[in-house]
Amino acid sequence: MKLAKQDRLNCLQAEWATPPGVVAGVTTRNGGVSRAPFNSLNLGINTDDASHNVEGNFATLAHAFGIAQHHLLLVKQVHGCDIVVVDHKNYDVSHFQDVEADAIITDQAGLMLGITVADCYPILVFDPHQRVAAAIHAGWRGAASGIIGDTIATMHNEFGCDPATLLATVGPGISKDHYVVGKEVRDAFRNSDKRAQWKEIAEEIELGQWHLDLRQSCVMQLQEAGITPSNCDVSELCTYKKRDMLFSYRRDQGQTGRQMGYIMFR
Repeated sequence: MKLAKQDRLNCLQAEWATPPGVVAGVTTRNGGVSRAPFNSLNLGINTDDASHNVEGNFATLAHAFGIAQHHLLLVKQVHGCDIVVVDHKNYDVSHFQDVEADAIITDQAGLMLGITVADCYPILVFDPHQRVAAAIHAGWRGAASGIIGDTIATMHNEFGCDPATLLATVGPGISKDHYVVGKEVRDAFRNSDKRAQWKEIAEEIELGQWHLDLRQSCVMQLQEAGITPSNCDVSELCTYKKRDMLFSYRRDQGQTGRQMGYIMFR
């Protein structure tokens, strides 16, 4: 990913995105109106930030990309494995904020899909042939449950997308060095069809404690789903380390905002 200017906002742009026709990237924490500890472009609806600040930040985002705010499609993320498919024209998609899901797929031009994160990984996928976009929220629960592969499979089944031609981006998230997990996470992977991954993505640091490489898990799952490695753009930025650029739930002990992974085609 590369740092790019979008109106007044600094965003991390997917290498394969071709604005203005296709926009895909991740917002940074800069350019909004929220005050500390949510400063400043907090896009987290369920944070302790003042609602009028978050609303102002969404208005700033919509203006920066030249879209109406009711064309910004977010869902109620619950660390699950449900996927929302939007395949009909919606004049107002704000009602999807009450729908529990952790991935969104659409073939509708002009809708900006958004996934909010603050250590979890935002994954953005685009089919340049079928004109289909997806945004995935991947924390450890989602990764262990296989939401990434399920989303790619749904794109294939619903829209005829060929995984080999898909373009994907794994945005910034918490790095292995700063992500210590316990037995609950180990068991979630071991009791799923991702159990073979555990030895490659986890390093035991003491009894019952592991460093987890969630980024590597996301990349492996995209490739297992059929995405060509050269078509996968992976950010090496760590949310925990980049205090000046990115929100981090673990670093800031929950008192923090959210950046947003976004994707839209016109």
